[in-house]
Amino acid sequence: MADKRDYYEVLGLDKSASENDIKKAFRKLAKENHPDLHPNDKNAEARFKEINEAYEVLSDADKKNRYDQYGHAGVDPNFGAGGFGGGFGGMDFDLGDIFGSIFGGSSRSRTGPRQGDSIRAGAAISFEEAAFGCEKTISVSRIEKCDTCSGTGCAPGTTAETCSNCGGTGTVRTQQRTPFGVIQSSAECPRCSGRGKIIHQPCKDCSGVGYVRRSKNISVNIPAGIDDGQTISLRGQGNCGINGGPAGDLLITVAVRAHPLFTREGNAVLYEMPIDICQAALGCEVEVPTLDGKVKYTIPEGTQTGSVFRLRGKGIPYIRGSGRGDQYVTMNVTVPKNLNAEQKELLRKLSESLHGSSPEPPKRGFFDKSKKKK
Repeated sequence: MADKRDYYEVLGLDKSASENDIKKAFRKLAKENHPDLHPNDKNAEARFKEINEAYEVLSDADKKNRYDQYGHAGVDPNFGAGGFGGGFGGMDFDLGDIFGSIFGGSSRSRTGPRQGDSIRAGAAISFEEAAFGCEKTISVSRIEKCDTCSGTGCAPGTTAETCSNCGGTGTVRTQQRTPFGVIQSSAECPRCSGRGKIIHQPCKDCSGVGYVRRSKNISVNIPAGIDDGQTISLRGQGNCGINGGPAGDLLITVAVRAHPLFTREGNAVLYEMPIDICQAALGCEVEVPTLDGKVKYTIPEGTQTGSVFRLRGKGIPYIRGSGRGDQYVTMNVTVPKNLNAEQKELLRKLSESLHGSSPEPPKRGFFDKSKKKK
């Protein structure tokens, strides 16, 4: 843990970064470092996990606040494990402070059930996978119950002692006499740090916390039609709950890689089709690439550059509902280069038939003569 990099450093940000800055940095780095894009880089997966872990903390206002105050100890139960106190054999470290920094505790009792935090991850997918859906395995780092102690925090074969100071409630009532009468208030039990119990023999694997951070591979179905930047929520796949509370959610933000031929606009697929001047003038049948493979399309004679034709149902499926968008094909008429003498003569004859005269070849200018002398 001591070797962990600062989360702001991981995302290339400073502490004044806004929520939008954090999101932009994460999306950029997640795309650049996704293991699928670097199959020969052994360190790509480690970098990607580090980026996800940093974003999971800094994108959550509560976690970010704890991290800014306590560093890694504020968000990770494994940090500093081995120095817990609060009834652990007289050690000076306060377990209540650790629980408060990890799980967002306050002066209220920590004995009740609480839902675990949601965590975030990223998934890089291809244009086609976004269009038709796919299944991906996502590696996440999350807080789970310690297997050795089943979350009790006690060493195997031992149990915790109910705190005699608060009777296991985690809070104590105090009375104070004032000129206005006796005022009663509730506060966290100082002996058990609000847990309601005292562990004399802590579990060695979790140092009595009851929770550890682990890496987990989770299979997720990416729905057809998902767009770049959209987030999928998997309920109950986040950090485990506290004191029997439900687990948090796993939020997966999708990054869609660019396609060499197509671009997307909503549920429409856009494509530029290059054709030569003869095809444009005379009309022809061409094969147009689509997400479903090539389809034949008849271009009418006299087609101009910028003309747009629609292929119905060849776009992106609607993520909620049935059917698909359309593909729009923009014609890009190209001018031939490096014509031979025969081809030039044919074009001159065509020009004469259209305009009554053929265009004169361009005269050589001063700079052309200079280049020839060199």
